[in-house]
Order: sequence, then structure tokens, then C-alpha cells
Amino acid sequence: MTLADRITHHPRPFDPDRAGDAIATAPWAAGPLRDLIGGTAGCSPYLSGLIAQQSDWLQGAVDDPEAALAQTLADIPQIPFADLGPGLRQTKARVALLTALCDLGGVWPLETVTQALTDLAAAAVDACIVPLVAAEITRGKLPGMTADDAASAAGMTVLAMGKQGAGELNYSSDIDLICLFDDDRFEPEDTATARAAFVRVTRRMCALLSDNTEDGYVFRTDLRLRPDASVMPVCLSMTAAERYYESVGRTWERAAYIKAAPCAGDLAAGQRFLDSLTPFVWRKHLDFAAIQDAHDMRLRIRDHKGLGGKLILEGHNMKLGRGGIREIEFFTQTRQLIAGGRDKSLRVRGTLQGLDRLAAADWIARDVQQQLTDHYTAHRTVEHRLQMINDAQTHSLPSDDAGFDRLAAMMDMDTADLRRDLTQRLEQVHTLTEGFFAPGSAAPAAPADWGQDITSRWPDYPALRSDRAVQIFRRLRPGILARLAEAAKPDEALINFDAFLAGLPAGVQLFSLFEASPALTQLIVDICATAPALAQYLSRNAGVLDAVIGGDFFAPWPGAEALTQGLSEAMSVTDDFETALNTARRWAREWHFRIGVHHLRGLIDAPAAGQHYADLAQAVIAAIWPIVCADFARRHGPLPGQGAVVLGMGSLGAGRLNAQSDVDLIVIYDADVWGNSDGPRPLPVRSYYARLTQALVTALQAPMADGKLYEVDMRLRPSGKQGPVATSWSAFRDYQQDEAWTWEHLALTRARPIAGAPMLIAGVEAFRHTLMNAKGKGGTVQTDVADMRARLASAKPAQGNWDAKMGPGRLMDVELAAQTAALVTGSDLRDVPGQIAAGVAGGWLSAAQGDALAQAAQLFWQLQATGRLLTGGVLDPDALGEGGRRLVLRETGFETMDALEHAMTQISAAADAAISARLGAGS
Repeated sequence: MTLADRITHHPRPFDPDRAGDAIATAPWAAGPLRDLIGGTAGCSPYLSGLIAQQSDWLQGAVDDPEAALAQTLADIPQIPFADLGPGLRQTKARVALLTALCDLGGVWPLETVTQALTDLAAAAVDACIVPLVAAEITRGKLPGMTADDAASAAGMTVLAMGKQGAGELNYSSDIDLICLFDDDRFEPEDTATARAAFVRVTRRMCALLSDNTEDGYVFRTDLRLRPDASVMPVCLSMTAAERYYESVGRTWERAAYIKAAPCAGDLAAGQRFLDSLTPFVWRKHLDFAAIQDAHDMRLRIRDHKGLGGKLILEGHNMKLGRGGIREIEFFTQTRQLIAGGRDKSLRVRGTLQGLDRLAAADWIARDVQQQLTDHYTAHRTVEHRLQMINDAQTHSLPSDDAGFDRLAAMMDMDTADLRRDLTQRLEQVHTLTEGFFAPGSAAPAAPADWGQDITSRWPDYPALRSDRAVQIFRRLRPGILARLAEAAKPDEALINFDAFLAGLPAGVQLFSLFEASPALTQLIVDICATAPALAQYLSRNAGVLDAVIGGDFFAPWPGAEALTQGLSEAMSVTDDFETALNTARRWAREWHFRIGVHHLRGLIDAPAAGQHYADLAQAVIAAIWPIVCADFARRHGPLPGQGAVVLGMGSLGAGRLNAQSDVDLIVIYDADVWGNSDGPRPLPVRSYYARLTQALVTALQAPMADGKLYEVDMRLRPSGKQGPVATSWSAFRDYQQDEAWTWEHLALTRARPIAGAPMLIAGVEAFRHTLMNAKGKGGTVQTDVADMRARLASAKPAQGNWDAKMGPGRLMDVELAAQTAALVTGSDLRDVPGQIAAGVAGGWLSAAQGDALAQAAQLFWQLQATGRLLTGGVLDPDALGEGGRRLVLRETGFETMDALEHAMTQISAAADAAISARLGAGS
């Protein structure tokens, strides 16, 4: 379709005489196209000249503007080098004219206009680089390079930065470039010679593009974004650049690389370099300190350019001024920097695409994204009109009425409407973005003299030893103290916050995060007012707070299978075994914290929390097991035979853990293979699986840079501490059938396959079912359990009346009875409520006894799970604090702690009576 067929609007001629002259030079134009040419020339002296100069070419180009653009760009590499300067300038004139007409006529949207200009820039840079490098090769100035290396510019690459890298080049933009060369293509002793050649290429390229000749210029080039531009050469090695960014790279340089893209020369080498900067640009943790850096940068630009103060349209800078283009770009890029390390979907170059991705990931509201998108498009359109008038690199609105009348005519608007629209848009952008960079003050301050004996210690804490941390915390402190003062027990909350603050190794990132998220600050106060154990955990693992605002923190629980898949995917992209394990530790910490917060906030209750902790542990073990096996097999060969199965025992097998639980495991392997494993360092089968099991234990519990996952207990394996850490399948069957004690059969009632070979898992499960049916009918089961109960009661007495775990009729006692019920009835159920129900259904327990045990199991699990979350130990109402006591009462449904204590006595007594009726007294 022709350009004329798609015109939707056109400028009004501001200068009718100039419009008439342009129409006279294009007699072939008629109808809407004639009006577009006249209106364009009548508003822009620059475009009027281009119309006269390129009339013959334009006549054919308007028949299919997209094809004309494509052909014009395709012709660039065919320009002889001797004619390159004039040839590129003629190409620039044609693309500038065609793009302007398609823009002013509403034929192309903004993104098509900016991409056309960007494609021209890339083609022009490459057209300079390749022949210039070829000339250096011919002169022997690039050691080891031949004519065949010219096509890849002998490893030289040009990175397009800023708007060019993002495909957003404006109408009269200069181009920001970083020129590098791949020093791996040269011998070390030849690097200096090669660098000198590439510096010459870079300087000649800049002259070819930016010298203003009688034919004009192509693009003004700016090389100041390169590392340490005041001292570094205009083209430097990739190794030198990488070292710079690793050691002294700053936040503004990270932001610049969001938009970086290879545009000329060796594109593959350029992309490899950008890939190497991924850890520099995209931090693994949420980077809220970038907000302050961006805010400081904005203020410096405003001060340097004199752009602060009240909005005045005359001379206002649409790029750098209040509510301008840069505000939207900073808003977008800073949020990308904050979260892009965790969310790869945010790693996009374009501003509008970045806004859309941020909204899709719930980092900004969709209506904010839509408003900023609309304003950005409008701002860029005004910017283009300003630059089209005289092909000037300007962003400033006119300084007089005549200038505004010209701009309004170019946009086919009434001048008063244009002024009103500009004012509204600039103020709205400022309102939408300023609060993000400069958040308002916190809540009213607490009483001036409150807590001074505690707060006076704060300046000595590690988190407050840097000037920047002190600066941010000074703004936060009044609001934090005010929130702490509003807690049910302010002094307790302050003491716990003090412990939290004292345990922080550093403060800038965390304090920046608090400043950007008041809701997160309130969460910390809630934790300090309620759960000192969780506050202490946070001080050692502050990185988990990233998850609160960096993802679906309050989404429904995904379940063990989805968790396993998520962790497996996270570890699969790591480079080595140790990195994978640290990734698992960070991942598990965040999910562990999520469960605790959900429980604390009442989003889940104790039974749900118990299941979630168990799901998490199961997922960690299931995802790490194949990683451990693969690493072990690399040294000692593949797993012999059918492999092995990892059984979760105890509370893990029962699907109910608390915030402080360790994990009980058994490893069973297929032993129907003789000899050694087949690997670089072969091992006998028994040694192979023993060491593989130890490798799993080490992977789970060894302290690393990101902490440890779980303490592992393997005492439930055959023969306990005296037995091998891994048991062969045949030995396991023989032991359970012929040698195991009744308590070991009870343990099997909770055994749950977590990971391993599917055939072996099926075999273990079938054997477990058969064994329980056989052993549960033994005549000594009840007397054995009764004896065991008595010994446990003697060895592990209750630690006071508030001990939920130990003591007659308390949690351990009830769980022992539940396991016995499962064993004697041959039930496959592993969970405590299910086993109690199986005991009633099988007639081993009466309905009344089952109810007594179920009530005790529920109440004492609520107390156990809540106590471990709040304090990490046995409940002590006096030490809990008011917030903790409220949580316990909310969880258990009682009005007062006295009422709860009375119920504990009654319920435990009833459960004790029920158990004693079946097994005999336990104490």
C-alpha cells in the first residue's frame, strides 16, 4: 500500500510560502500526499530542503515506503569506500525524509520510526568498520589476521548503547558507542599493536560519520560511555573492559548496559562480551540500593543542567526536565535493575517493553504502565517534531509564542490545547515517578526519649558502619520506631528489633529495600513484636526478604512436585556442583521464610505449616539427589545396579515438620551387582553407596557460603549408629524380617520414598506393606511398645507443663500410639490423624480413645509448631511476649493462656488414659 493511501493526518503549513515551494518541487504529489508534503515543508526548513533535494527519489519511494527503506539500507554495503562519506550522507538524507513523512502522516507508529533510524545507524557504523579494519589488515597492523578476518572486523565489535541499543533512536540523535576488540584472537605480545590499529579504525569511523561536510553529517558519535573515558583509549580490549566493570563498575553503567546491543563488526564477540557482564548488570539479589543511585543521578543532572524548580513550558527540556522522557526511562530501568537478576523476563532493552514486562510481573500496576506508555509515546513524538524543524539535537520546547505556534501546526493542534496537553502530561509523569525515587516521610516519630538505652548502641552495629547506610537508616528510623511503639508490647518489640539489627552484617541493600517498601518494614516490626526466633533467623538471612516483594510470595502453596521442579530448574542453569548447592540453599531459605510468615500472619494454620515444611524438605532432597548422584558418578561411574532409594523417615515421612526440624533419612541400594563401579576412580559397590550417601548428607547439612539446608539424622537405619550408612536391598529385607526390633517396624509406618530408582521405590513400598501386615500381628507388639513408652518417659521427661512434645499424652506419646495403631492394623497411612483413624477403623482403638488421641495430636502439634516458629524451643508464656501469646491463642482458639493451660492438662490426661488402656502406663 502506498504512503498516500495510509495518511491519517498531516501538519498545517506554518510558513505557506515554503509549503508552496516544496509542492512545486514535487509536482507528482496529489491529494493527501500533496498536503503532507506542503505541511511538512511549511513547518520544517530542514525537511523542505530535503524534499527539494530528493524529489526524484521520493517519487518512487512513496509507492512502498517499507520496500524503499529496506532497499536503501541494503545498498549501504555496496557503496565504494572512496565514496563512503558522501554516499552515507545521501542515504541519511533519504531515510530522514522518508521516516519524517511516515511519522508526520501517521503512517508509521513510533516504534517503526525509531527502529528505521536505529537500523540506519547500525548499517552506517558497520559500513565504516569493516573496510577500515580490512585496510589495517592489508597494512600488516593486525598481527595474525588475514583478508578472511575482515568480514568479522578481526574481532572488533561496536556496542550500541542508549536509545540505539534499544531500537529507540530519536530523529536527530547522536549515537552512543562502545568500541572493543576480542584480544583472545591475538597473541599477548601483539595486543598493544592490535589496540593501536583498532583505535585508528575507531577515530576514522567517527570522522566518516560525524564530520559536517557540504553534504551534512550522518550521525554525531559519542564514545564517552566506555570504561573510564577520561583515560581509556577509544577502543579497548574486552579483557580490560571486563576487569573494569568487575572492580569499579557503577550503577549508572549497569543501567546503561540494559540497552546495550552489538551493532557492527564481530556481532558474536559482542554478544559474548555482553553475556560475560550478566553478573555485573543483573545482581542475584533484589537491588534496591539502585534506587538511591538513580535518584542521585537524576538530581545531579537537574543541578548540572539547571532543570530543577517549577514547571515552565518555555524552554522546558522534554528529555531531562521535570516529568520528561528520562524520568520514565529511569523509572523503568531502575526497576529492571532491582529485580532483573531474579526475573529474566525483565531483561529487555526497550523502555515500553520494559514497562510492559514490569506490569506483567506485578512490579508496577497495569494502569501505571498504560499511563507511562501513553506519556512516553507522546513525549517522544513531541521530541521528534522539535528535532525535525532544523535537524537539531534539541529536546527543549520553544522559548516564544511563535515557536509554540510552529510546533502546534506541525502536530496539527491548537496552540492552547498543545500547551494544556504538555503541562498535564509532564505533571502526571512527575507524579507517577517522583514518589518511587523520593519516597515520602515515614510514620510519625515515637516518643523522643523512648528506648534510648537501646538505640544509642545502634551506630556501633556492622549494618550502620557505612555513611550510606547511616544516611538511609536516618530516614527510616522515625517510622520504624513509631511502628515498634504501636506494638502490643513496645519494649519487647524494640528489644527484638535491636537483636535483628545487631545481627545484620551490612545495611545498605536492606535499608534501601525497606525505604522502597513500607509494607516490608511493617512485616519486620510484626516479626520482632511476635517471633524473636524468626527475627534472629532474618538477621542471618536477610536475603530472604527479596522473596516478599520479588515474586508470588502470597500465592497459594504449589505443592511438593512443583517445588521439586522449580528447584531442579534453578540448579540446572548453574555452572558447577557447589554453585548448585548454594542456589538450593538460597532457594530453600526463601521458601522456609515464606512458610513462617504465612503462619505468623494467619494465612495458614499449624497443620498446613507442618505439611508445607515437609513438602519443602521433600522437594529439596528430591531435587538434590540427582545432582549429588551426577557429581559422584563423574568421579566413580554410574550408580551400579538399579541404583538407590532415599526414604524419608520420622516427621518427614509423616509429612509434618516444624520450623526447626531436622530430617530423618535411610538410603537403600540395589546390591545384585558384584565387583566395582565403572568410572575413573572405581569403588566396590558397598563403598560406592556408603560414600554416595555421605555425599548426600554433606550436600544437605554442610555449611556453605549460603548456609546449610538441614541437619540429617540417619539413626533409624538398620542397626542404628552401628550399621552402614547405606543398606543393601537384600540386607534391608533380611534385617526387617528377622532381626529388627518392634520400634524399627514402628518407624517403617512413616517411611516415605523421597527420591531414587522407580523400580526400587515400588519394591520398597510393596515390602513395607507386606512386612507391616505380618509384623503387626505379632504377639509381643503391644508389650514391646509399652516397654518402649516407659523407657522414653523415664529418659525424656517433660520440660514443664508447657512442653508440647514430651510427657504423658503429649505429642511424642500420641505419635507412638498412632504408629502402633498403623502397625497392628496394617495401614499404609503415614500421617498421625490418618493412623489414629485407622486404629479406630481396625478396632484397635475405641471411638472415644481415637477422639482423645486426635484432640491431643491437634492441640500439641499446634503448640509445638507455633513454639518452634516463635522461639525455636519449648513454649514459655512469660518469655513469649504479648505478640507471641496472641499468636498461640489465635492458633489454638482459646481466649486466655490460663484457659489453654487448663485444656492442655485435661486433653493430655485423656490421651494418656487412652494410650495406657492399650499399652499400659508410660510413667
